[in-house]
Amino acid sequence: MHYTGTIWRPPYEASSLLIEVTAGCTHHKCKFCTLYHDLPFKFRMSSRKDIESDLQEVKKAVKGLSSGCIDRVFLTGANPFVLSYDKLAAIAELIHKYLPSVKSIGSFARITDVTPKTDEELAKLRELGYDGLTIGIETGDDEALRFMNKGYTSADIIEQCQRLDAADIHYSFFYLVSISGAGRGEIGAKLTADICNQIHPTLIGANMLTIYPDSELYAEIQRGNWREESELEKYKEIQTLIENLQIPVIFAAMGASNAYQFYGQLPKDRKKLLSFLNKIIENVSEEELRNYRKSVHHL
Repeated sequence: MHYTGTIWRPPYEASSLLIEVTAGCTHHKCKFCTLYHDLPFKFRMSSRKDIESDLQEVKKAVKGLSSGCIDRVFLTGANPFVLSYDKLAAIAELIHKYLPSVKSIGSFARITDVTPKTDEELAKLRELGYDGLTIGIETGDDEALRFMNKGYTSADIIEQCQRLDAADIHYSFFYLVSISGAGRGEIGAKLTADICNQIHPTLIGANMLTIYPDSELYAEIQRGNWREESELEKYKEIQTLIENLQIPVIFAAMGASNAYQFYGQLPKDRKKLLSFLNKIIENVSEEELRNYRKSVHHL
């Protein structure tokens, strides 16, 4: 199998077949991100030869097993959905050729990856099996989006996700707790709830911002341009987001950046989730939470 650098996937894609079709990130400008610093290039698409070779290897490995043993493929790389319609369609055709049991194809995506695709192309990609994208929107706070160089606005999130809704392409969000900075966490949470309430994510995954010395954000902190929330503030921020979400959605914290992990369905589990978070705020010290943050050497 052809894999380049560290391979990242959402926690809920643990049972998916991981196929590398890209490596790196086309944007690579977010101030907080260090995920692809181990690569000697910014972004690269895999060759058709390598993709087909990997699919042939998987087909050989599962030969004789249940024909339906692989039903989902997750394309790796920071944002494979940036590829053109023609390239994504060709990848889907290869997947279905070698693994006919596959029912859906997911990947990470940026909001800006959706923009250049026509509504017709999105609908055709859905027919080819593309469904269940994971989008790191991070926040609905335009001030934070600008400062962190995300490359889009909250209005873009709404517009492009409404287009995904119309194409019946489901998507999950990563929300980055503390991205708005000290004193603005609850503001950012309310702004994020406002945009989420206008669209239909199936899951919102909360990830705690962890700042590493090789990030541009660390340099901004040293220059006095930004301050991180306290660990307890981060949990109050999550509470605020949960309180203000009015859509049916799974809300979870499952990644390594979270000292305490949880999972629930809104609105049914709202009280349970808020109670769980309140127990952390009341019973766990800032020092204990900060020690956990320091122990997360890499996400």
